[in-house]
Amino acid sequence: MTVAALPTDTRLPVTLLTGFLGAGKTTLLNAVLRAETGPKIAVIVNEFGEAGLDHDLIDSVDEEIILMQSGCLCCSVRGDLTRTMADLIDRRQAGDIAFERVVIETTGLADPGPILQTLLVDSYLARNVRMDGVVTVADAATGPDTLDRQFEAVSQIAMADLLVLSKTDLVSSATAEAFERRLSGLNPTARILRAGQKTPSDGALWNLSGLRNTATPKQTLDWLTPGDPAPDPFANLSGLAPARSTTDATFSPHDARIGSASIVLDGPIPGADFDLWLDTLIALRGPDILRVKGVVFLEGIETPFVFHGVQHVFDPPVPVRDWPAGDRRSRIVVIARDMTRPELVRTLDMLRAGIPETTDTLRSEDPA
Repeated sequence: MTVAALPTDTRLPVTLLTGFLGAGKTTLLNAVLRAETGPKIAVIVNEFGEAGLDHDLIDSVDEEIILMQSGCLCCSVRGDLTRTMADLIDRRQAGDIAFERVVIETTGLADPGPILQTLLVDSYLARNVRMDGVVTVADAATGPDTLDRQFEAVSQIAMADLLVLSKTDLVSSATAEAFERRLSGLNPTARILRAGQKTPSDGALWNLSGLRNTATPKQTLDWLTPGDPAPDPFANLSGLAPARSTTDATFSPHDARIGSASIVLDGPIPGADFDLWLDTLIALRGPDILRVKGVVFLEGIETPFVFHGVQHVFDPPVPVRDWPAGDRRSRIVVIARDMTRPELVRTLDMLRAGIPETTDTLRSEDPA
């Protein structure tokens, strides 16, 4: 993998807002559009009629765009997402409309993976936008049953950078806490925010990704580590920090289909070994890799870099400047579908012990 220093990133940040049917995406969206002190946002929804926008927030409407009183705007997907985003960017560059961020609200059944890949694979979008984070709204009242029945909802949880727990006022504290632990089990690195704890104007929804030129080392590590207040969740691990107690939570077979593991390597990794491990993992199990991310030191390079991929598509790596002197540890996290946790741990351990067994390990445990 080639590591190149990138100039200041002027691309538009894009936030993907997802969550299953009825989880509360529209409620959160209306709160975002109501925040007059926040950034001006362009919101892309499937259909205006499905958006449920508060009428008193609307300033004017034309055939393509709704302008909100806060200065934000909203448009529906016309044809496909690429065309819609390209049209917005062109009109912004021409000075016809003004906005600082883009929020894409998905349908309740949407898998976030293809949307994330579109932003990377389309050459025009890759030059003009960057993924700022995936926000998934999870309903504390009906969410547990939804996760039991719908694997799409499980995938939405597993791919999130931030989980917004909604409707906690409709359930007991014990039920909400059990559901929160279940979410942490599916995605140990995502922050969990209970709706109402912070408003969108606090910036809780923005700058979630550690894959930013402006990210501090702390922000990068927060993006990679579990939300527990442990001093070093990666200490002495080849797997993720111990899960929170789940004795009062009920899990479905869908939960078992999501595996996650992480590793810390004390010294720099030979570049060829890292490339071979990553290429082998993606070639043999790419469709099952929901997310792989990390901060890595390579031999011969003083500055670490952050990398991130969804299935077989990867963002360009970003160097992390001002990294603490003396810390040369590489940290890698993998969240996958239909791969057991022991399998994931063993593939990561190949980076510690050497690469030769990686291919055999992945093939021998392939469920197919």
